[in-house]
Amino acid sequence: MKRRYFLRSGSALTASLLLTRSAFANTPWKIPERMSKPDITSDEGGLWAMMDREETRLRRSPFALRDAALQAYIQDIACKLAGNHCADVRVHLVRNRYFNANMAPNGMMQVWSGLMLRVENEAQFSAILGHELAHYMERHTVNRLRDAKSKAAFGQFLSIFGLPGLIGALSVVASSFSFSRDQERQADEFGLTLMSQAGYDPAEAAKVWANLIEESNASTERDPSKNSMLFATHPASVERKDTLIQLANQLPAGGQLNEQEWRKQTKPFLHGWLEDEIKRGCHEESVVLLSRLSARFPTEAEYLWARGDIFRLRNLPGDADKAIADFQAAITIGREPAETHRGLGIVFRGQNQQKLASASFSRYLELAPDASDALMVRNYLEESNS
Repeated sequence: MKRRYFLRSGSALTASLLLTRSAFANTPWKIPERMSKPDITSDEGGLWAMMDREETRLRRSPFALRDAALQAYIQDIACKLAGNHCADVRVHLVRNRYFNANMAPNGMMQVWSGLMLRVENEAQFSAILGHELAHYMERHTVNRLRDAKSKAAFGQFLSIFGLPGLIGALSVVASSFSFSRDQERQADEFGLTLMSQAGYDPAEAAKVWANLIEESNASTERDPSKNSMLFATHPASVERKDTLIQLANQLPAGGQLNEQEWRKQTKPFLHGWLEDEIKRGCHEESVVLLSRLSARFPTEAEYLWARGDIFRLRNLPGDADKAIADFQAAITIGREPAETHRGLGIVFRGQNQQKLASASFSRYLELAPDASDALMVRNYLEESNS
């Protein structure tokens, strides 16, 4: 029997919990049958054809993250969640500093590196993928694309896939492509079901939203959709986080996190993703993010280097001392990025501590003699030694 969703009096949270209690207890959701490709002459077929063309563009994009090992690893996670839809789902990894994952009706899924930087384990990652797969399986994306097309906003949606003009498109997407409350509720519920069936701990889903909300609260930008594409189409709230906790409590407790494997597979890309985060220029958000990650993984010098560089660039009163403390802590841990010493040198140079600046610049050049900024650092070194 097909479920119906009614939102009556009372808070949205109360209504959501009543809905999900009955859904989990009485009519557990089952993965739908695979969808056949629609006729090209139909409205939906036309949407598929457009997405097929965008997928071809995406494969050629300079933003595509082309690494066979990481691609296979992420595709495998998606397949664990997708079940009998695995053959229809094609994951594309994109190097983009913002937090986002999305899925088109033809089975094309995008995962951005800003998302992969922020999640701590496979279970958290699967929470986002499961949510997107649920939208896909329930055909929410088809309905929203039709709506976007009728509002002359379809081209703006395509710009998300092609990436040029991204930031300018966010406000349009937020109003024209956001899913309805019922669709979001279904995707939350069904995504957690996919997580649980794949063996992951569904309690991790709420943690993803809690972390994003914490970052958003630190932002000086009033509209969080300007910095997080996911917030544009999936509005976050404390209420929603609490609902995810309640949903998870109705599923079997425990499950896999696969934290070590996640960190092993993503480690080769961590430095580049952190460089992108530094360049994002959202210093308050980045401090929250990197403080969380450095506390969660205290032996990872990369996070301390990145936070130190954020403090150096933000340059508020006291930030220079905070930057020095982070850089020195990264060096104490060991395996610090070469840029740690460059950052120290720049801060010491600004404080007219020439000997310390000289030592730091010299160490940087030892570790990275062929760095793109080596000539500039050598000039700094000459000034410090003069």
